[in-house]
Amino acid sequence: MLFAVLTGLLFWALSDFNRLTIAGGDVPYLVLVWAPLAATTTLFFLALTGPRPSPRRLAGLVIVLLAAGAWAVWGAPALLQRSSTLDHYLALSGIHLPLLAWGALGLMLLGWRSTTGERFAFLIKSIEVIITAGLYLMAGMAFVGITVGLFDALGIEIPEQVMRPFAVGGFGVLPILAVVSVYDPARSPAGQDFSQGLSRFVHTLMRLLLLPTLVVLVIYTLFIPFNFMQPFQERDVLIIYNIMLFAVMGLLLGATPLREGETSDAFKRWLRRGLIGVVALALLVSGYAMAATVYRTVSMGGMTMNRMTIIGWNVINIAILGVLLYRQVRSNVQEWVATTQEVFALATNAYLAWALFIVLSPPLLF
Repeated sequence: MLFAVLTGLLFWALSDFNRLTIAGGDVPYLVLVWAPLAATTTLFFLALTGPRPSPRRLAGLVIVLLAAGAWAVWGAPALLQRSSTLDHYLALSGIHLPLLAWGALGLMLLGWRSTTGERFAFLIKSIEVIITAGLYLMAGMAFVGITVGLFDALGIEIPEQVMRPFAVGGFGVLPILAVVSVYDPARSPAGQDFSQGLSRFVHTLMRLLLLPTLVVLVIYTLFIPFNFMQPFQERDVLIIYNIMLFAVMGLLLGATPLREGETSDAFKRWLRRGLIGVVALALLVSGYAMAATVYRTVSMGGMTMNRMTIIGWNVINIAILGVLLYRQVRSNVQEWVATTQEVFALATNAYLAWALFIVLSPPLLF
């Protein structure tokens, strides 16, 4: 709990949203640096409670995380000044810095040369940690809301200085608390227990959602010709498409078996067919959304920071879905689980590389 409390104190120290803001604007430091800070303390926690990593690896990851956070808070704003471009960059870096923090934790646990099984196990555990953190967050918000409501019923208004340590500091405790709840630092990612508890729930939920997702994609694809130009004209529709694409990637990841003997052969055959159907339809919808994004880029002012980000993510996800579909069609029933895991394991490289590019390069390009 020492590192969880330390993270909470760091968050509290940066919680003066009236004074600690980026470039004197409306965005607090904490909005951008919470993920690098939480990941840094989690790295030290894992280093002390699990197998001892290389000191050079640990130091390198901490330096990269803190440097990325410092660049987003001070370096990029100094180049972009106070402009709409800066606002777009801060929004993008706020989304991509947590992805870099996640990658640093993966490199800490897996090293630079990890097997497909280890990477896939880490991906599954990552989903569990996120869900657990979300549950803790909802419980904390409910507690704060009830507390404020009780005192408000007596006509007592709790000062901000009193609430801030509980609200912001409590949020800082969540990352390590979520990791401790579902991850055993003494074991490797592949050595974790996936047979019960939240692990079993995640796999079951994702597989139950596979058929409804397939039905929705089929119906939506049939409706595309009747509203064909809508994503070409409205940016909000394209944002929804990208959210959908990431949700589908998470669904495919969670539905894929972790080990060969996890399910019966008959169930695996049907599961494979469902995955292929979802991948094929998601690939079709993603290509349609990509065409709309390129059209808007060419006809409405050229390349912008946001469009570059969306196009990059579309290219990566379409490539992953294309490779996944191709290899699924070419593989046999006995090989498809290992093939799917291999594609997802390789996809982590592209995700981390593009996230790092988005955090570092836009101030230099725009």
